[in-house]
Amino acid sequence: MSDEGRFGQYGGSFIPEILFNSQQDLLSAYREAMADPEFKAEMLAQMQQYSGRPTPLTPCPNLSQQLGGAQIYLKREDLNHSGAHKMNNVIGQGLLAKRMGKKRVIAETGAGQHGVASALVSARLGLECTVYMGAHDIERQYPNVFWMKQLGATVVPVTTGAATLKDALDEAMRDWSSSFNDTHYLIGTSCGCAPYPEMVAGFQSIIGEEVLSQAPEVLGRQPDKIYACVGGGSNACGIFLPYKGTTTELVGVEAGGIGDGVGEHAMRFNTDQARFGIAQGYATEFLQDEQGQLLPTQSISAGLDYVGVSPILADMVKRNELRMTAARDEAVLDAFKRLATTEGIIAALESSHAVAAAIAEAPKLSRDEKLVVNLSGRGDKDLFNIASALKDAPFNDFLADYLAREKQA
Repeated sequence: MSDEGRFGQYGGSFIPEILFNSQQDLLSAYREAMADPEFKAEMLAQMQQYSGRPTPLTPCPNLSQQLGGAQIYLKREDLNHSGAHKMNNVIGQGLLAKRMGKKRVIAETGAGQHGVASALVSARLGLECTVYMGAHDIERQYPNVFWMKQLGATVVPVTTGAATLKDALDEAMRDWSSSFNDTHYLIGTSCGCAPYPEMVAGFQSIIGEEVLSQAPEVLGRQPDKIYACVGGGSNACGIFLPYKGTTTELVGVEAGGIGDGVGEHAMRFNTDQARFGIAQGYATEFLQDEQGQLLPTQSISAGLDYVGVSPILADMVKRNELRMTAARDEAVLDAFKRLATTEGIIAALESSHAVAAAIAEAPKLSRDEKLVVNLSGRGDKDLFNIASALKDAPFNDFLADYLAREKQA
């Protein structure tokens, strides 16, 4: 990465002039904090004592036997406090906001996991918290919205555009432009202007660092391949970056959605609909038309339903350090069910994309090969979405009966 926050042709800072001083203050504060042993020790202590790190590396013997190929292991980020990898970054940025004297944080969220994590840490650190979330995502991830509110956060529905993650990010940027004196924008993924890609990826790299130390004991050696789902890219950066330059193949899995047409997926690679562009404060590969207008996206998972991608990952793909693939919604649901029924693990729909790719590739590989899947989150937040997709009639009947009883009470 260059001093300007660039990763090859990607990254950088393309922000309104009014935010320049605030962005420079954040850049300096982050660099100073990461050079301060006391800050790093406090951050690690919070990750261990509050979030529950280190997370285990779990073998999947039943699923591996059923597939008849490579052995599959899961890095269990779903066991973090709040149920996702999001806590790693939020703890780091929350402590940084306190160090900078900020009283308030704002966040954007798609699947809601980042919103919940931001609300949790804000409550713990005594910070005011406002979360921007697309109205469409609120409908399909309402359990997380409920918990954000219980934790004291203000949840602001975003109804512009497609009312998803991209639009929530736009609204959060507008807020930051008018409130930066006392507010820290706690971005949830490794996108946006510098230093956010570097900072979020840095806080998340504890995932890959733990795998590096755990693999010799659990796998007997380092893995042959590592899989991670890719929306903005924070969990992928977290597990991939410590393995850069090693012999382990890194595989990112995007949202293949329901097809290859415009608005049917959220793939920034392996598609002719993505182009280099500048939006939302940084340069990367965006789904956009020939006039540069950002295109609609689709995914069964709210957290992968994003139009851009981390500049770090875009640069890694360009340098052939990362292979990108995708999983369709149908394969994602199948992977979710297989993991639940064979291993008793309920994965988030985002993480199920990575599981789906490993399931597709493992049977073609030798039994001696070892695959690690970053299970970035747990699936209880997806209850309504999964029940709807699986057309679970008893669940729908239960909801109807419950609502009827509530109205009569």
